[in-house]
Amino acid sequence: MKAFNDLDPLLHSQLRLAVMSLLMSVKSAEFVYIKEKTGSTAGNLSVQLDKLSTAGYIEVTKSFKGKKPLTTCKISKKGIEAFENYVTSLQKYLDT
Repeated sequence: MKAFNDLDPLLHSQLRLAVMSLLMSVKSAEFVYIKEKTGSTAGNLSVQLDKLSTAGYIEVTKSFKGKKPLTTCKISKKGIEAFENYVTSLQKYLDT
C-alpha cells in the first residue's frame, strides 16, 4: 500500500496544489488572477509562490504594467513533472 509520504510535501499543501493546478492549465498567470482564483490573501500567496519558485516548480517574473508592479507566474518543466508525479502517486494511493 502506498503511503502519504510518497506524495510531494511541497505540493500537498492546499494552496500550492491549487496554484500548480491553475498554472497547468494556462501559459502564465498574473498574481492578481491567481489570488482571485485561489481565494488566498496576498501575503499567503506570496509566501507559497516563493516556496514553489525556490523549488524550481514555477518561474516568477516581476515587471511593471504602466507604473504598477506586475508579477507573472509560469509553471516550469520541473514543475510539470512534479505535478504529474504527484497526481500519479495520489491515484496509486487511491487505487489501493
